[in-house]
Amino acid sequence: MKRTTVFVGEALIERGLKASKLRTKKEVIEAGLKELVRKKNQELLRRELGSFDIDLSLNELKNAGKGNRK
Repeated sequence: MKRTTVFVGEALIERGLKASKLRTKKEVIEAGLKELVRKKNQELLRRELGSFDIDLSLNELKNAGKGNRK
């Protein structure tokens, strides 16, 4: 792991610590970066897939999901 120095507002770090219940500043920063990457990947996937119409009723959709559960 590479060591990096960053300057982050103390108030933001404190808010992150309280909101996340994490113990260290490092954990808060890592969690924030992981969440950023997850959200960006989700956006890219959404853009790639686009939108499409599904010709299913709500009940058909619910029943289709039940078949996959164990």
